[in-house]
Amino acid sequence: MGYLVPMNLAQPSHLLLVLLVFIVLFGAKRLPDSARSLGQSLRIFKSEMKNDGDEKKNDDDSSTK
Repeated sequence: MGYLVPMNLAQPSHLLLVLLVFIVLFGAKRLPDSARSLGQSLRIFKSEMKNDGDEKKNDDDSSTK
């Protein structure tokens, strides 16, 4: 069974094949829009995590006084 899974999945030829499959499945026009929305989601997530960390830090400071 182990022979079905290639050991070096991160080779450039494999990455190009995966990219080609995504282009065929989703179309070249939808890929930039999908990447843009993914980037926006990551930015929002990071800013929310940063704000949550700041709030916890402020709570810790106020509870020690």
